[in-house]
Amino acid sequence: MRLELDEVRRLTGPNMLCDTSGAILDVFIEGVDTPSVIACWQKYIAKSQEQVNWEITTFNRVFEGGASMAINAPMDVLYGACDLAELAWDACVDELTQANDLNFNEKLAEIVSAINSEANPALIAILKAAKKHHVVCLADDDEVSLGTGITSRTWPIDALPNINEIDWHSFTSVPLALITGTNGKSTSVRLAAHIAKQEGLAAGVTSTDFIKVADSIIDEGDYSGPGGARMLLRDNRTEIAFLEVARGGLLRRGLPIEHAQVALVTNAASDHLGQYGINTVDEIAQVKLMVAKAIHEDSHLVLNADDKRLTKYVPNNVFDSSNHSPTSVPLCWFSPNIHNPLIQQSIQQNMPCVYVENNQFVYSHLERKALCDIESAPMTVNGTAKHNIQNALGVIGLCKLMDISDKAIVAGLESFGENAQDNPGRGNIYRTKGRTVIVDFAHNEHSMQAVMSMAKNMADNIKRMEGECNIHVMFSHAGDRSNTEILKVVDAVMSIQPTQYILSELEEYLRGRELGEISELVQDYLVKHGISNTAISLANNPLQASKIAMEHSKPKDLVLLFVLSHREEVQALLEQNK
Repeated sequence: MRLELDEVRRLTGPNMLCDTSGAILDVFIEGVDTPSVIACWQKYIAKSQEQVNWEITTFNRVFEGGASMAINAPMDVLYGACDLAELAWDACVDELTQANDLNFNEKLAEIVSAINSEANPALIAILKAAKKHHVVCLADDDEVSLGTGITSRTWPIDALPNINEIDWHSFTSVPLALITGTNGKSTSVRLAAHIAKQEGLAAGVTSTDFIKVADSIIDEGDYSGPGGARMLLRDNRTEIAFLEVARGGLLRRGLPIEHAQVALVTNAASDHLGQYGINTVDEIAQVKLMVAKAIHEDSHLVLNADDKRLTKYVPNNVFDSSNHSPTSVPLCWFSPNIHNPLIQQSIQQNMPCVYVENNQFVYSHLERKALCDIESAPMTVNGTAKHNIQNALGVIGLCKLMDISDKAIVAGLESFGENAQDNPGRGNIYRTKGRTVIVDFAHNEHSMQAVMSMAKNMADNIKRMEGECNIHVMFSHAGDRSNTEILKVVDAVMSIQPTQYILSELEEYLRGRELGEISELVQDYLVKHGISNTAISLANNPLQASKIAMEHSKPKDLVLLFVLSHREEVQALLEQNK
């Protein structure tokens, strides 16, 4: 029998299990009936009900090898709610293993005392009043704010204003979009912000790389969770907001905000499987579609019509209620294929959609509007970067539904990607000493396949023009990927038959693996598939690997550098050798 607690954490917004704040725990269960374990845990939660001052509801989700179990709780007592959920689990394990060494009532009394000390009635009052007045209220351990962007105002958590003295009409919300998906999130938020800039708006962006308002970077690092969203939305310079919403933040804390004007889901593919009980790509799709909980009747969900999993979970504009998702949310589909059935259905029903026709980006809603040629958008690399055509289509839908003008959208498309600073690390192209060099952040099978498709098209073009083109690929892997996920990336690389493979270590991303372990795995796999050891080079880091790639390549060659660390050093190397 295995009854093991993996993690307990606070839920600060709508999440995969429920639409409220609360506490969640992930557990591993083997050798015992999972529904019986959940029922036992629920029994001890029920025993706790009389001791707390809110009505507790339980939620659960079963996955292979375990379950996630949650309770709702007010925002001011989330730490105590975590302790309560964990105590119920400890009591459940104590009962099922017949250990009989836990004094449940004594522990419960201690937790209830802590909950009473944690309670902040003033916070609950301001949250309720804000909801009544339709004002966004963002709260964390240290601060509470009302409004977003230019009208936002923030107070310390222990010095909140009297709700009767607040001028509720002075607070407004800036237009806001949530952007998620396995791949393309960062490119999409950056393109959207670039387009908003053409409209004269100070765009706020959160991403896995930085948090930024207009041209000012507030801080660098991964700000794709609720914390980054709060920081951005409390900045009075923000006039429009594009929030990258990553899988980790969605599962750890829930949505960063309850209402968005638009939510975009780029795609759903295999990545980070096995974390937080998400073991399949279908489950990844359901996680990504959590952003639909922020979409109401006056807003839209923009979706990739070519993604079979997104279309699977959004049949006929209605979400499966078993996934705790909203029903009948307004949709905008996008696809480069005008003949996609969902695009055709949208056109016939005068619903918003985005597609490619006559090699032009087209937005259709009541009427057809051709925006610009694909080749005039630098990010598409003359149409060879099919994944960036997809990214552009999604962002066009997002921007149109945020009432950004066609003029700004076209101006943004025709200038974004002209230099590496527009979208650092994503499809950056350099001409270095006669070589064509692509620098990209792709790190999973889906994104690798997309870049390989672009690279093959580019190599074919070079061969037509120059007569020859050898391909050199430098790549690496973070240690938290499974062997299967790593080798699928290798398959993608082998698909374009490179002349040279450069395998780089990522010492700062070993994540439990030994130095050299992944390179050995990949090298063995390559050799088993007929790749000569002489075509394989090893490097200590991406900078050293990039130098090897440049030294072994020659004019007319295509060099692919998948740079997961040392990005600025690699870019400097390429700039110096133009």
